[in-house]
Amino acid sequence: MFGAIGRFCFVHRWTVIGVWIAAFVVAAPFLLKVDEPLKVGGFFAADTESVRATTLLEQELGASPSTMVVIFTSDSLQATDPQFHAQIRYALEPVRQLAEVTSVLLPEDDDALIADSGQMAYALVGLDRPAEEAQRDVQAFNAALRTPADLDLGVAGAPAFYADIETVSQRDLRRAEVIAFPFAMIALLIVFGSLIAASVPLIVGGAGVAAVLFTLYVIAHFVDLSIFVLNLATMLGLGLAVDYSLFVTSRYREELPRNGGDVQSAVVASTATAGRAIFFSGLTVLIGLSGLVLFDFMFLRSVGIAGVVVVFFSVAAALTLLPATLGVVGGNIERFRILPRVPWKRDSSGGFWVRLSLWVMRHPWRVLVPTTALLLVLGAPFARVEVSSPDATILPRDLPSRQAFDMMVDAYGPGEISPFVITLESASGIFEDDNLAAIYDLSSTLASDPRISHVRSLAPIVDGLGRDQAVALMELLPELANVGIAPQIDQLVNDRVAVIYAFSNSYANSDDNKAMLTELRARDPGGDLQMMVGGGTADIVDVVDKMYGQFPWAILMVVAATYVVLLILFRSVLLPLKAIVLNTMSILASYGALVFVFQDGHFQSILGFERMGFVEASLPVIMFCVLFGLSMDYEVFLLSRIREEWDRTGDNETSVALGLQRSGRIITSAALIVVVVTASFATAEVILIKALGLGIALAVFIDSTVVRALMVPAKMRLMGKWNWWLPGRIDRKLPRLEHEEISVQPLTISHTASLHQGSVGGGTK
Repeated sequence: MFGAIGRFCFVHRWTVIGVWIAAFVVAAPFLLKVDEPLKVGGFFAADTESVRATTLLEQELGASPSTMVVIFTSDSLQATDPQFHAQIRYALEPVRQLAEVTSVLLPEDDDALIADSGQMAYALVGLDRPAEEAQRDVQAFNAALRTPADLDLGVAGAPAFYADIETVSQRDLRRAEVIAFPFAMIALLIVFGSLIAASVPLIVGGAGVAAVLFTLYVIAHFVDLSIFVLNLATMLGLGLAVDYSLFVTSRYREELPRNGGDVQSAVVASTATAGRAIFFSGLTVLIGLSGLVLFDFMFLRSVGIAGVVVVFFSVAAALTLLPATLGVVGGNIERFRILPRVPWKRDSSGGFWVRLSLWVMRHPWRVLVPTTALLLVLGAPFARVEVSSPDATILPRDLPSRQAFDMMVDAYGPGEISPFVITLESASGIFEDDNLAAIYDLSSTLASDPRISHVRSLAPIVDGLGRDQAVALMELLPELANVGIAPQIDQLVNDRVAVIYAFSNSYANSDDNKAMLTELRARDPGGDLQMMVGGGTADIVDVVDKMYGQFPWAILMVVAATYVVLLILFRSVLLPLKAIVLNTMSILASYGALVFVFQDGHFQSILGFERMGFVEASLPVIMFCVLFGLSMDYEVFLLSRIREEWDRTGDNETSVALGLQRSGRIITSAALIVVVVTASFATAEVILIKALGLGIALAVFIDSTVVRALMVPAKMRLMGKWNWWLPGRIDRKLPRLEHEEISVQPLTISHTASLHQGSVGGGTK
């Protein structure tokens, strides 16, 4: 089948190229606005307790789905001065007229909004849609704000935070693209040595990325996709498309002299062999990324959908556009050479990869033990990982929402912007004495807790006011509200539902806050009250619990599906298991690096970030699904070459040595491209993208050097004839994917006996 694809694309090469050019022309106008339909956020699942608590407040108390925080400071006025309040009203008057604004809470309505310093206060402006959608309103909101004469102002809150994430994500993407393309070209020049050969994979890769971005633009009009898919699509799209083109182009350069310079034969042979390998390589990557579609989080599903699109077009470009382009380039593939070419030789006994594999297979235990120890040491920090979700501190300090957030932290403490939100629901009525007493008890307990700075509740917590007096006063609140004495009380209570806001002294993701959340959720509130706890800390804990409750199922699906594909492809029971074990070890090594760098803060001055003290919760999930597929990508390409030689020679060590000789340099080169492209995203300002780029680059580097070059030959030497063991009953049930018959001259190694020098037995069919 793959040879037929290559033959078709060669015969109709101008038509195939024309179709791709037409597709690019159609896509081009949309490439600069591909971010427009994409969404920010998607880190929450609808069925968590925190989200249910928020929904209850929206339905019962008219709470706004999202809130803007407008901060006012002055060097000349005190926040308690009437003039200070008058200027706040002046600044916010046009904002009240915006259609999306549902409520405005001023410092004069609640003195808890005034900082202890007396020189800062903030107002809360409710919006009519969730923060992920409301971030589109931030520009209009900022434009509507008036600048008061004596006050400085800043804007924080989730919508502003999301808007700035979009801004910095686009900035990161442009920077990474500027770095990635030139460095990828340099790497390809080093690999191929000629401008023509180096340009072909980059052109094909660029066409693949354009198709990916246009497709995501279209999909995003029908399915919610996260803004972060742009970074991932470019990162993976360029890396995979160039990788696959590199595999086929390298095989073409190898086949051209073998076939006496006949271009069509070389194109067909390259597509039949390397094309077949990249098809199944792409299938393993697709399986890994599709594991993300199983999650309930829009952000992770988006990455999974984008990954499937990336793999499809990367493989499609390499199987269609590339053979057609090679058919046009023909024998000119070596033109404009800038580095001397090492001539192809049938006798590969002197090759570096043969010598390396022979040495490894003579000393398998001496190689396997230290390399395994190295990966375990690299992965060891992951044993103390702390996973959590970030806040505005993941943004650079030059962005407005980060600056406003820092001002809030300095003046009010780190918990002011993300309090505990405690909802209390009653079937008999909130204003029953038992329920009011329970609300007072909970409010006073929270107010006296040293971890809490202040509490906003319908219960009056005043020195000298006893419990019975407080309950009696709470019973009068509806009447007081009717005469205008307690105008804000309807935001805290109705007949069925009440809410308590508890502002902590710590960041939402702190251990103290997580401990308090556990205590609150274990507490019986009393009366007939049903309690739910939401807010910043609850959001984080619920997201982590939900995500890691689903993660094992995604791992199981990815591993099982990959095993089945490799079982069918290589017709071996043990080789897929070996591949899964080695992939897992390289992934754990990259996990350890995440903890060492981003949780512990090593190299933060070099990489340009602030220590988080935790690993962002989605990173291990995304990295597993991405890296499992990428690692299998190289495994499939390597084992495909080894399998070719095994079918020809029936000798285990010979097939490993020859397979590694013909694929080792290409795999290393392909990995170099992925490392260059993904490492360019380590320059990102959003720490999530920075960590993802660095983690993938490190894992691919380890996988292509330590794992593929050393551990794979050592394990295959020790497994000997068991590498290709397949029980007859399984063999009969599996579908057959026969290798296509192509005319090639076999590779040879002089003095094959050197393969067995110092061997300890086994290894031949």
